[in-house]
Amino acid sequence: MTGPRYANQVDVPLSHDEAVAAVIEQLGKEGFGVLTTIDVKATLKKKLGEDVAPYTILGACNPPLAHKALQAEEAIGILLPCNVVVKAIDDRNSRVFITDVSALFDLVGRDDIAPIADEVGARLARVAACLAAAST
Repeated sequence: MTGPRYANQVDVPLSHDEAVAAVIEQLGKEGFGVLTTIDVKATLKKKLGEDVAPYTILGACNPPLAHKALQAEEAIGILLPCNVVVKAIDDRNSRVFITDVSALFDLVGRDDIAPIADEVGARLARVAACLAAAST
């Protein structure tokens, strides 16, 4: 897996819609639901008249872990939910970016929140690993 410092990147041999469905399925297996779905392609077309490749932002949340984090730090909601991006590379391939939770939670600078970030990060890493394994 590659990607920027704040995300894990996985390329999958799936169309955009198939990749979105696969990501949602894998997130569900790790206890995450999708709270928000932003269709960036449709938004940019509507607001700017721009045509871009399919690009979807999924706001994923694991309620028990989010609750723990919110109990520990009231402002942590600014870092929630964990975003997952699915971008079409072409008609048959997509790129998935999954938030690197440790990079975000490092901003909080509290050792007592680290175990929560570690748990969320481990679950999201398993999602990325499952997507990567399915693409080989």
